[in-house]
Amino acid sequence: MLEQILLFIISFFANAFSAFAGGGAGLLQLPALIFLGLSFKVALATHKIATVALGIGATLRHLRERSLQRYFIIIMLLAGVPGVIIGAHIILFIPNRTAEVALGLMTIGLGLYSVLQPDLGQTFAPKKLTKQTSIIGASVLFIIGILNGSLTSGTGLFVTLWLIYWFGLDYKRAVAYTMVLVGLFWNASGALTLGLQVSIEWDWLIALLLGSLLGGYVGAHWSIMKGNKWIKRVYEVITILVGSMLIVGRDTLFQLTVLMDQAAA
Repeated sequence: MLEQILLFIISFFANAFSAFAGGGAGLLQLPALIFLGLSFKVALATHKIATVALGIGATLRHLRERSLQRYFIIIMLLAGVPGVIIGAHIILFIPNRTAEVALGLMTIGLGLYSVLQPDLGQTFAPKKLTKQTSIIGASVLFIIGILNGSLTSGTGLFVTLWLIYWFGLDYKRAVAYTMVLVGLFWNASGALTLGLQVSIEWDWLIALLLGSLLGGYVGAHWSIMKGNKWIKRVYEVITILVGSMLIVGRDTLFQLTVLMDQAAA
């Protein structure tokens, strides 16, 4: 019971944070599953299934605003979903430790980029949707989809940043598209692909799904009502810390914990 409560709390806050900031559930939830003892691939598959509930919770809230345009829905589905499926196959051939280090480096890079962009996504300045704009935009979304299916950490926020940078959306609009299309459809595609090929920690899923569903709805509500400046700073700190922990490695952290306990004794 204590384990289920811990999983629910981790899942709720990770997914509320993700739905509020436009991505990042994997930054907290996936490393937590790894540190609790799952291998990278099992943790990734379990996390992917749980984050589908994030998409459902966030979608229920964002659809009430009726702010999504058909153009972005189509381009994100057609470009992103194939990339996710490809990425979910690629990750099965990458060694666990290599995947963890790559995950850590990408996470730190995400935090540093955010630090260097203090005004990111604060204004709505849409670009003209030309054929060239659409092709380049879709190509990058395809690449992010591959990352989403394989390394997963922060890729929702990569989508949010790309929608802001390339298409000129503001933060709230970009977050809405990310949570509905990445949180629900991309994650469902990755979850299905991985679930058919690797084992799932089914005993943990009920708590994770419930936390993801409630966290997704609450986080989406916060993003609509409050904005993003304060969460941006917290996000930068967490990305750098979690990324550093993954690079150091779970085994090293465990050994350091044992040494600290022995020193204290």
